Amino acid sequence: MATILAVDDDEKIRELLSTLLRRKGHHVLTASHGQKGIEVFRRERPHVTILDFEMPDMDGLAVLRQIREIDPSAPVIMLTGAGTEAREQQARELGVTDFLAKGFSLHEVGAALNQVLNQPVQGVGGSPSSQRLSGGARKRT
Repeated sequence: MATILAVDDDEKIRELLSTLLRRKGHHVLTASHGQKGIEVFRRERPHVTILDFEMPDMDGLAVLRQIREIDPSAPVIMLTGAGTEAREQQARELGVTDFLAKGFSLHEVGAALNQVLNQPVQGVGGSPSSQRLSGGARKRT
């Protein structure tokens, strides 16, 4: 299956994602902070990166910018807790693939990954096909 990198400062979220994704047959890499996530991304080139918006050392947007410098078309799903419209817009401009609200269900993670893994790659600034909010509702842009 796919190699997936999960970057989140919350150990419970990393463990949950790791367990879920391994059960689905994926190879999972984790990083507890942004700089480590960039290092792992650079070294391993995962198929998909799941990236937390809010982290103490380096926020998700800064990590996304650096990922884009390494690979402009790499699929990235952002985890949002209390993201603002302006920050989500910045992520869209950087070519984020999808959003998942924290408190996501296992079904939502699986659906987002299936969509990312089965869609053609798009470049920076390409409009993602959808943005996912809590409860599985999609946000119209």
